[in-house]
Amino acid sequence: MRISVLGAGAWGTALAAQAANRHEVLLWARDAAQAAAIAAAHANERYLPGVKLPGALAIGHELDAALAHAGGDGLVVIGTPMAGLREMLSRCAQALPAGAGVVWLSKGFEAGTGALGHEIAREVAPRLASGVLSGPSFALEVARGQPTALVAASADAALAERAVAAFHADALRIYTSSDPVGVEVGGAVKNVLAIATGICDGMPQPGGREPGLGLNARAALITRGLAEMTRLGIALGARADTFMGLSGLGDLVLTATGALSRNRTVGLQLAQGRALSDVLAHLGHVAEGVLSAPTVLARAQALGVEMPITAAVVAVLEGRASAADALAQLMSRGARAEH
Repeated sequence: MRISVLGAGAWGTALAAQAANRHEVLLWARDAAQAAAIAAAHANERYLPGVKLPGALAIGHELDAALAHAGGDGLVVIGTPMAGLREMLSRCAQALPAGAGVVWLSKGFEAGTGALGHEIAREVAPRLASGVLSGPSFALEVARGQPTALVAASADAALAERAVAAFHADALRIYTSSDPVGVEVGGAVKNVLAIATGICDGMPQPGGREPGLGLNARAALITRGLAEMTRLGIALGARADTFMGLSGLGDLVLTATGALSRNRTVGLQLAQGRALSDVLAHLGHVAEGVLSAPTVLARAQALGVEMPITAAVVAVLEGRASAADALAQLMSRGARAEH
């Protein structure tokens, strides 16, 4: 299969490298100098330090050539942040024949419109077969060949199976789903909840004790966060059982607890009193939860869906509440039935 991966960040590079062991893969980088450096070193040291890329992996910076490489019977994989998805889908719609397959790795709601990926695709690329590839995955582990499971979700079953054919391998299992809405909501909201969990684990404690509110608090936060995620997903038309799968519970647990999680790192740093601008400047990578949190909350409020943890995160990110204030607000909520 001929595969074009658009975006040479950590995740796009990691998947391109894995697929290049079995398919003809071209990795597109927006910047010509970056493409040349990756091609010369057979490595993407900025995003995946210490990982050697397969010699068969082609690197390019001409977008038209990358789209032509996949053609109508291959697969285009969009590996940009959410902010770039609309542009990439528009370019695909212009260059690819009707029915060509496109999946995206982007996780989040689009700023401004509040749209999920499938809603953007329906608007700008309705002739293409499209879907999302998501799940609990740190790019560095995938690039190293460590065991990982993902889910390919699309209303087009044939496209989901094409994604399986592209990426399923010994150390990378690809499951399929017909619920792209649920998979996308899980991928977006878990980043916001990971910030909340980072704050929970990083809050200083009196008396010189180790930072963090404790494992009980973390478990409660993750569980109630999953309930928030599920409520929003159902309101948007998702299936409840999707949130007990890889893109819901699985991705939430990984991102909320894993040391490689950028969103968790943001929460840890905020809990220690650092300014958000300083945290993001030192992070060096996109933390999608910071960008998505206000949009997630706005979408929920428009639907009448209660998301108190998300609301608390937004208040902290916007400087309207300290981490301690947000905690006090959550803990002061009245008792109620769990379900």
